[in-house]
Amino acid sequence: MMDTSTNTILECKDLTKRYGARTALDGISLSLKSGRIIGLLGPNGSGKSTLIKLINDLLSPTAGTLYINGHAPGLETKKIISYLPERSYLDENLKVSSYLSFFADFYEDFDTGRALDMLQRLNIDPALRIKTLSKGTQEKVQLILVMSRRARLYCLDEPIAGVDPAARDYILSTIINNYDENATILISTHLISDVENILDEVVFIHDGHIRLHAQVDDIRCDQGRSIDELFREVFKC
Repeated sequence: MMDTSTNTILECKDLTKRYGARTALDGISLSLKSGRIIGLLGPNGSGKSTLIKLINDLLSPTAGTLYINGHAPGLETKKIISYLPERSYLDENLKVSSYLSFFADFYEDFDTGRALDMLQRLNIDPALRIKTLSKGTQEKVQLILVMSRRARLYCLDEPIAGVDPAARDYILSTIINNYDENATILISTHLISDVENILDEVVFIHDGHIRLHAQVDDIRCDQGRSIDELFREVFKC
């Protein structure tokens, strides 16, 4: 177990993940602090989802180490990580209220009152079945479930992909207004311009390598450009 006397929430060293002959992550080292909103940014296939799945103990590393709040991924870390996967896992035949009950039973840190408040503000009836909701509303329900936990680390994998601009605005406002200031949010996305205004720092990843890890304010001050502009230059988009 690593030292937890600092405010480091995530630490990985020489982390590698291979799928047969393909290397998804190639010996990356990364340290993330608590109380930050961090963009994990890179083109599709760059290794973002692989890293998030390793953090959530859905994959095992080929080599290297990964610690969350001083613990290797496992039961202890699942208690403090709230994970939004890239694809929906909601059963369309179940009601929204069923998922509130599931989350309340499964996670000690789930705040049912917070979830009900967000649903009410969106005029989403908890008695409705998932299949009666639009795709954008389903995305919102899943985000509400994730953000209603009082977690230490939120891992959001492409939370705004595939939804309309109005839904994106709601999702981003929900993210910044519904997490504790000592928690960390890790947002994986390739839609840089939509998220850069809420980010404290960014991690650029490409072909399984960390290309840049920096504070957003430092990038804007030192380079005089937006995160989106720098991203396009680094990755030649």
